[in-house]
Amino acid sequence: MRIPRAVAAAACVSLLTLAACSNKADDPRAAEYPGAYLYGTDGNMSNSIADFLKEKPGALNGMKGTLPMTPLDGAFVAKLRAITPGLKDFTYAGETYDAVVVAALAAQQAGSTDPADIAKYINGVTTDGLACKTPAQCLSMARKGDDIAYRGITVRYGFTDAGEPATTMYATMHFDASNQVDSGKTEFLGTGNESDVSSTKAPKPVKDGKSSTPLTIGGLLPQHGGLAPALPPMAAAAKLAITEINAAGGVLGKPVKWIDGDDGTDPKVARATINSHKAAGVSVLIGPAGSGVAVATLPDAVRNGLIMFSPSNTSSTLSTADDKGLYFRTAPSDILQARALADVMVRDGGRRYAIIARNDDYGTKLANDTKKELINAGVSESEIRSFTYQLTDDGNVKDENELVRIAQEIKSAQLDGVLIVGFYEDSAQAIAKLVDASVLIRH
Repeated sequence: MRIPRAVAAAACVSLLTLAACSNKADDPRAAEYPGAYLYGTDGNMSNSIADFLKEKPGALNGMKGTLPMTPLDGAFVAKLRAITPGLKDFTYAGETYDAVVVAALAAQQAGSTDPADIAKYINGVTTDGLACKTPAQCLSMARKGDDIAYRGITVRYGFTDAGEPATTMYATMHFDASNQVDSGKTEFLGTGNESDVSSTKAPKPVKDGKSSTPLTIGGLLPQHGGLAPALPPMAAAAKLAITEINAAGGVLGKPVKWIDGDDGTDPKVARATINSHKAAGVSVLIGPAGSGVAVATLPDAVRNGLIMFSPSNTSSTLSTADDKGLYFRTAPSDILQARALADVMVRDGGRRYAIIARNDDYGTKLANDTKKELINAGVSESEIRSFTYQLTDDGNVKDENELVRIAQEIKSAQLDGVLIVGFYEDSAQAIAKLVDASVLIRH
């Protein structure tokens, strides 16, 4: 399904002055060139990016982009805000909640807290079986030995054989002049293919399973680093899921135990946390947040025999990773996001684009997938300019002068659209350089 075509505004502004474009005779560029639309992705499309652009008021005005998100009902949002008052973003909250719940249900059906046993049931919990929606309802059915098909916040259809959603929804977000997301303009796009749902049957559920040890789930979430702004909604959702699971009697006769852990948006930090969780008896890791960290540390999780279940990894690389059956995600592959993002971009009528991406697995893969989808939509390959910026070992921009050079090239090219594929802080740095170069951005 496609989103209804948005009405494109004809006005444009200079990001530097935030003043309306002049049509005076002494300003021929403004008269002939209306400016470029600014686009973003799930790594930067939330209110948290504004924290890095306080000295550039209005810099995000008109920016739009995609984010894996199902419409969240008011009751779920209210529960999250009861845990974290003032929560301003809900990025990957639904996906985090569902990852915890699916892992718990799989353990109950397996009758075991052993990661290898749990992994055999995870896909099956989402596919064929009796539909159930809440932890209480699903756990009650699972204890009876029923085959269940969890239908939660974002899991509305089954997983593929690769352990990821076969179908999903994306929100198209729009920023306003205050550098905040205008929720009134948010649209939703469904994508994916129901025929990709796994047909592999899980083993028979264990009825009335018990365990001498509690199911222990370990957080591997971004308490520090480039994705730290995404932590609050994910942490709140994980806590909510654990609370509701335990209120429903827990798993295998015992309350589920949660142990916090940091991925640091850094493979070195994530590896240390994985080792610590292994020593603490963790069976399931919830995270990491970033795809690059997951690609780098999945071998560590496999070596430790732990399930890695991420609510926010989107790189297409992970669909075919050598995971020994231990990797899962509630976030969809970026192959699906690329299709949704290209749809958003081409409906604005542009034909000439620049894609600026962070040079890691997330950035380069999504940039390349989006480029392919733009070409499939009829955009000439020669009219798409691709740029990457290098990163330090801990994921920060290595050389801001590289962003300056990119901004100058984009200014000279006078393109129809500029896509930023990055995390919060580095995306803000790239946008700031466009501001400083006086690139015209359309609203």
